[in-house]
Amino acid sequence: MSTVNGTAIGTPSDGTDEETQGAGQQGENEERSEEAAKGRTERSEREDMADSQVYTATSLPDIPKENRTKSNPLVLDWAYGINQTLPVLSLQDKDRLVILYVCAHVAVVYDYSSNSQHLLQGHCSPITCLCASEDRRWLVTADKGQESLVIIWDSYTGIPVRTLFDCHPEGGVSALALSKDSKYLVTVGAGIEQRVCIWDWTNGSDSPECQVDISPQYGCQTQILFNPSDSKQLLSNSKNQVLFFNWERGHLEYSAPEMSNKTFNVVLGSLSQSIFHCNGVQAFTATSAGNIVLWDKQSKSVSRQPLVRKVIKIIPLQNQGISVLTLIDSFIVTGDVNGHIKFYDENLKLIILYKEFSLDPIRSISFSKEMTSTNSLGYQEDCTLNAKPLIIRNFVLSTTRATVVHVNAQRNFPLTLLEEHAEPLEAVACHPKQPLVAMGSYSGTIKVWNYERKEAVCSRVFQPHKHIQCITYDPQGFYLAVGYASGVLQVLDASTLQSAGEQCLQYSQDGITHLTFSQDSLYLAAADTGKAVTFLCRCKEGTQEIWKYQGRHHSHYKPILDLLFGVDLDSNQPRLLSLGMDRRLVEYDLQNSAEHELFILSSDRIEQSAVPTCMVWYPPLTPEHFLLIASNLYKMKLFNATSKMCRKTLLGPSYGSPVKKMAILPTSKGGDPNSCYMAYITQDKIGIQILPLDGNPHKSFAMVCHSTGVSTLACSYDGRYAFTAGGPDCTVFSWELCLSSLEASAALGGQDMVPFINLLEGGKDGQLFREMEEYFYYCQLRNQDLDTMETRLVSTRISLADVPFLMRALGFYPTEQELEDMQNEVKFSCYAETRNYVTDIDLEEFIKLYVNHRPVAGISRQELCNAFQVLGRPDEGGRYAIARDGLLELLQARGEHMTEDELADCFTALLGVSSEGGICTDSESLLESLLPPEITMETFATDVLGFSAVTQELPQEDDT
Repeated sequence: MSTVNGTAIGTPSDGTDEETQGAGQQGENEERSEEAAKGRTERSEREDMADSQVYTATSLPDIPKENRTKSNPLVLDWAYGINQTLPVLSLQDKDRLVILYVCAHVAVVYDYSSNSQHLLQGHCSPITCLCASEDRRWLVTADKGQESLVIIWDSYTGIPVRTLFDCHPEGGVSALALSKDSKYLVTVGAGIEQRVCIWDWTNGSDSPECQVDISPQYGCQTQILFNPSDSKQLLSNSKNQVLFFNWERGHLEYSAPEMSNKTFNVVLGSLSQSIFHCNGVQAFTATSAGNIVLWDKQSKSVSRQPLVRKVIKIIPLQNQGISVLTLIDSFIVTGDVNGHIKFYDENLKLIILYKEFSLDPIRSISFSKEMTSTNSLGYQEDCTLNAKPLIIRNFVLSTTRATVVHVNAQRNFPLTLLEEHAEPLEAVACHPKQPLVAMGSYSGTIKVWNYERKEAVCSRVFQPHKHIQCITYDPQGFYLAVGYASGVLQVLDASTLQSAGEQCLQYSQDGITHLTFSQDSLYLAAADTGKAVTFLCRCKEGTQEIWKYQGRHHSHYKPILDLLFGVDLDSNQPRLLSLGMDRRLVEYDLQNSAEHELFILSSDRIEQSAVPTCMVWYPPLTPEHFLLIASNLYKMKLFNATSKMCRKTLLGPSYGSPVKKMAILPTSKGGDPNSCYMAYITQDKIGIQILPLDGNPHKSFAMVCHSTGVSTLACSYDGRYAFTAGGPDCTVFSWELCLSSLEASAALGGQDMVPFINLLEGGKDGQLFREMEEYFYYCQLRNQDLDTMETRLVSTRISLADVPFLMRALGFYPTEQELEDMQNEVKFSCYAETRNYVTDIDLEEFIKLYVNHRPVAGISRQELCNAFQVLGRPDEGGRYAIARDGLLELLQARGEHMTEDELADCFTALLGVSSEGGICTDSESLLESLLPPEITMETFATDVLGFSAVTQELPQEDDT
């Protein structure tokens, strides 16, 4: 035997050697298998990458206008507006003008060349900061909210490639930046004690590489960036402090050099933005006083130690405040509050000045990623005496007044890309016959868009009054009425936006909240914050048409929530109705009102505890004419248009907040004339609903449209689009409606009774459904005499008189008014068709009745707390209590009156004192024995209602 490198080689001599040889061969086979598997994995990864849109994309593609996925019933089609507080980034690729900006919770990639948008949707809260890599390949957006997100997007495809979930749970993100090589991302939290985190977002880790908390004494850091020369160094600034960060060996630390007005005996001003110098050592900070603060390393700094910087010099660069400071190539660029843009060399010597654009204060400056070709244009000369040739990139700038301008640096030519509303946008209206949508904002500007061509048609600024709160077109499309917060009303020509007749109409100092025209366009009504309705009539005065004041009535004692014109079915005359928070539905007597007087025809209380939110005329899907009214308890009710009788109560959309506005969609061209739909908005969502209403939740769909709240809704004349205004976010979203997707979604929810049975706890196999069946058949037996020995007649229906008892047996205790509504709903369900009353009900009809009428949520402790705050008085310990005598008097005299015997029966049943069917002989004595003289919330909740002990602290203020 011989050895090679200490390893024996030769013929095995015994079994042990054979086993060793076999084990070695097995190991070699395993290694070959692992290598083969690894090779297959690598080939699979290469194939996957070859199929990946992100991997294969090489440049910004043309943004398709019509090729959008329509798998959802609501597809975001276009975003009108811009968040002017955030920067606008240039994504210019060769000769294409492409920019990135933010609308509410959506980032918009806008291609000006093709007039198209690619909408980056993924955030549920307003986007608070964004940035882009140096090559513009990667875009990063972040928001503030309960579930804040940081999303990294591929700009070539619009695909999100990485999402950081809740990386700053203390309140979201206030600033972020990418390193020059795009490998690292830094984020700054928005909490009181801000946390700075550095992420290697390419490795898939959910934890930052390093982090550090910033002391609140340095103010809120609103900007951060990497040193282009060294990714281990960063800086950030607030309005009064600049921080320098060093990142070494996984440890992040910062220094806060001292700076104040006393340092150099000058007025420093608040800090706006900071940048690193081209050399990577020095840094600059711009201030609101027009100064530049120069930072440099301390002379004591050692090469092995982290750089420590201090203020070297304060340079009074200009008299105007500097709002933007950035670095491009070898130039230092500033933008100021006068709208001027200045280029300086690295020694802060002025090179070129742009001041002829007449712009508002500059908010951001962003340069194209490629140098402009100068072959045909020649070189521009700088501002020095030598007039040296100058080559600078094209750039995009944004202003504080929501204007975005592209500047061709060689031609010195500005091109306005966007000019949007800079103040809250509350008013939106669609033209009744053309693809036009009008928008009005608090800046006093009305802008009309063609929503098919995505082009602005006309605009007008109304400076004297400003604060446009509502606008509406008349049914013919000739007039546009405008209501202001000052109480002024204007009627404009819909085509030119010029005043028709008198310039301004003002009959109140209260802001106008609702406007509506009659069907023949002869009448106009306005509701205001003074809880009054103003009525005007169009008439001729000579050759000119004017709007004449007819009358005004203070018809509600709480805010008016909706205003609506209708048509009387008998006389074909206009009807006017208003709906108030006071639960009153008021109809006005237009025919008998005298000059300068508006009379009330009827005033009906339509709710007991719920507060109505909006109303609309129900489409003619039945022989009866109905008025549809939604409430804050997630219910929708159909009222007979003539008698105001509640004919049906239905479960409405329940997506976190009640419906606040509804609109019946017109039948689209080529659509099914027998199909009808309704659009609606809640606090922050837009939804669509299949009609007729029946309480099936699968016939409704909703999604977030404006995370900070939606103010109003408008629908296009052809029923294809819906528009929502976000109010404070200065944005209007256009939603394309895909009704076939909604129908498919409803079909997947089940047919016939399946959706309603699934709304019961436990479904068809649950205890509630079994109890419902047992009670239902028990009612049948009881109606046929329980003690009879005769053969029972099996039936599928029970008497309508048994419905109240069956409801109570299932734990739902409706009021007498609610019981009457149930009785009427069933009794008159077929009256319009057959002229006969319905006197019985089957199990399926009863289940629908129960599901639609029962409360969406039970009694909450907060509601009980509010009731005790309103009715009771606080004791020495701050707990609210109600006197027994006072409570009993209220129960007997207010609301639905109760007798003393009825009260005694109720309390004995709740407290479990008497057996079922017991008779009370002395109600007053019984109530005194059952209830203490002073009833606290804890006593009422635990002893009477059977709640668990109330442990939460009661609020000290009335929230009702």
